[in-house]
Amino acid sequence: MSWPAILILVAVCVGAVAAVVFFCWYSNSKLGVARYEIEDKKIARPLKIVHLSDLHAKRFGTKNCRLVRAVAREKPDIIVFTGDIIHLYRKPGEEAALELVEQLVKIAPFYYVSGNHEMRYKNYREFSKKLADAGAVVLENQYVMTHGVALVGLGCAQLKNNTIFEITPDFDTYKILLAHEPQFLRRYARAGYDLVLSGHAHGGQWRIPFTDQGIYAPGQGLLPELTSGEHILGSTHMIISRGLGNSEFPLRINNRPEVVVIELRGERGDKHK
Repeated sequence: MSWPAILILVAVCVGAVAAVVFFCWYSNSKLGVARYEIEDKKIARPLKIVHLSDLHAKRFGTKNCRLVRAVAREKPDIIVFTGDIIHLYRKPGEEAALELVEQLVKIAPFYYVSGNHEMRYKNYREFSKKLADAGAVVLENQYVMTHGVALVGLGCAQLKNNTIFEITPDFDTYKILLAHEPQFLRRYARAGYDLVLSGHAHGGQWRIPFTDQGIYAPGQGLLPELTSGEHILGSTHMIISRGLGNSEFPLRINNRPEVVVIELRGERGDKHK
């Protein structure tokens, strides 16, 4: 083989490797923004929510600066986080989680519920106190009223029992449930929630190109149905975040981490300003 041919072959190989490396970086670190709008007559005034999930101790730049800037640009009224802010099976990453919370509470009130990684973390009780000290409102099987809606947090340890019915407010106001695992949508709908925000499925880990289909999700198995986007069952809307970090699957493919932005308003109401 001549030297020019060898050089061309080397250049093609280097280019292919560079393309694969870029694609992997893009799929795992380039933040996307998913936007949703919901109208409901029970919503008294516009509310803009940034929904985050499944950080798994990942950092997006120094002190998560890229993630913090992405959230700040949205000017949300509240920020919610639906579990797995730490990572159980490697170094838990409390520092990364806490530094993110400390930055985000400067933007808007921050509400948090636990995920399965926190549920099995032996130091979770102490860690939840650290989250509260950093400014987070930790919702474990309780609710708060904010911006005219009831915001309910269901701890991950309670997802498989009837705690959800015990903590659901019984008054007629717009009810938002923060619950880590999406596969219990029917149970959430029976409890009467208007909006459910979840994560956990990581968008199906690897997403089939040109489709909305993920490959695998814990609790749902292969080719799962509930991995991202908006799903409606009766009068209940569920919005699932693809999450930010990775767990047992160390690499996302065709599945960028995302910031979810939800705008709520009354029917024919004004948009968030």
